[in-house]
Amino acid sequence: MAQRVVVTLFDDIDGGEAAETVVFGLDGKSYEIDLNQANAKKLRKALAPYLEAGRKQSSRTGKAYKLTDLSPDPAAVRAWARSNHFDVPPRGRIPKRVYEAFAEAN
Repeated sequence: MAQRVVVTLFDDIDGGEAAETVVFGLDGKSYEIDLNQANAKKLRKALAPYLEAGRKQSSRTGKAYKLTDLSPDPAAVRAWARSNHFDVPPRGRIPKRVYEAFAEAN
């Protein structure tokens, strides 16, 4: 016995039949909304000035950068920490307290 599954999209704004699913993101979260052609056009028109002024997210990280200041070189922090008798691992994450002490000293 064969089955035929029909998926009907309904416009999430006005409840009518939708033509497409639009995917967008804001504040680090992804959203999707089913819209008819007119509502999809309205959404794209409303977002256009922000898309033109914004920049695309780096595809390497997949996440937006939240820190805008320059962090000290980890090698320099490790060397400083060892010379000041802090216990730091040879690789991996440097404890926050070590970064804080480094910042205070420099």
